[in-house]
Amino acid sequence: MIKPRYICLAVAACAIVSLSSCTGGTQTADNTQPVVTSQATETITHSSHSGKARININTAILSELDKFEAKLGVPALSNKIQASRPYGSPEDLVSKKVITQEQFDQIKDIVTVQEVVLTGEAKDVDYMTKMGLMKGHLLVAQELLDNNQAKQAEPHIGHPVEEIYIDVEEQLNERQVKEFKTTLVGLQELVKSNPKNAKVKTNFTASVEAVDGAIAALPEAQRTKPGFVLQVINSLLDAANSEYGAAIANGKIAEAIEYQDSRGFVIYAQELYKGIATQVAQSNPEAHKTIETSFTELTTVWPSVIPPTQPVKTPDEVTQLVRTIELNSQKVIDQSSTKAQR
Repeated sequence: MIKPRYICLAVAACAIVSLSSCTGGTQTADNTQPVVTSQATETITHSSHSGKARININTAILSELDKFEAKLGVPALSNKIQASRPYGSPEDLVSKKVITQEQFDQIKDIVTVQEVVLTGEAKDVDYMTKMGLMKGHLLVAQELLDNNQAKQAEPHIGHPVEEIYIDVEEQLNERQVKEFKTTLVGLQELVKSNPKNAKVKTNFTASVEAVDGAIAALPEAQRTKPGFVLQVINSLLDAANSEYGAAIANGKIAEAIEYQDSRGFVIYAQELYKGIATQVAQSNPEAHKTIETSFTELTTVWPSVIPPTQPVKTPDEVTQLVRTIELNSQKVIDQSSTKAQR
């Protein structure tokens, strides 16, 4: 089913920074003051000081909330969490009867209601990740249109504007990116009303070019820096992993949209990696080989844009491949940081 996606996202869809500190401080449920992160202390990667990523249940988009749905195996949980906002504390998930106490105990270490304000490189990673999510949605939408599946393409055209644009709009303005929400909305309406119209192709191209233009607002040196790109890749894979987990139920692909979302995110993540592969191979050949091999195996999970009858791999197997890529990516990131500090 099509989910009514998107409220505001405080931290990238795809990976949220832990609010635990290096000194072992703990966050209290009633502490609602924004926590300002800096490039020097926290960045948007799957890893964090506590080893766990926290999700703000008051602001996360559905693709981020899908992590809970995938972990607990509760259908439509993402929508239930969103519908019961706002929350004064993580425990409100239980008091509002969204989930049981037993279920809450399984996810309590990754739930927060605190706001996170990003700065420095972390903010840039967040921005690039959101643009990457837009690209992933549009990639699968294009595939579906090419296969004369306009109805299935509609939600993937809608997600960038309904789910992401509102959250990244402030950053777009800060970076002086020309408004392109109107372009996305126009494409969505045209595909709904007249998918065979020749203007669909023209408008689709304009939408993709607008997203590419927004990406280009980041300096080229940053967009081609392995340490930066790998953080974005990890965030995209994290989102893909949660979407795939939400797509599978009882050993079958129950949600085609989530399957397709995860496909698009992985395809774009792999595209980004190809752009830095030569640099990674030179700096860390072993990590590069593992990342490349894992990506090759990971892409077999989505043999086509139309879901297969049976899943190629289980969510646990996909999670393992994603973790392998993330762990080896982190080796490269750490190596780059060490060199920069010398």
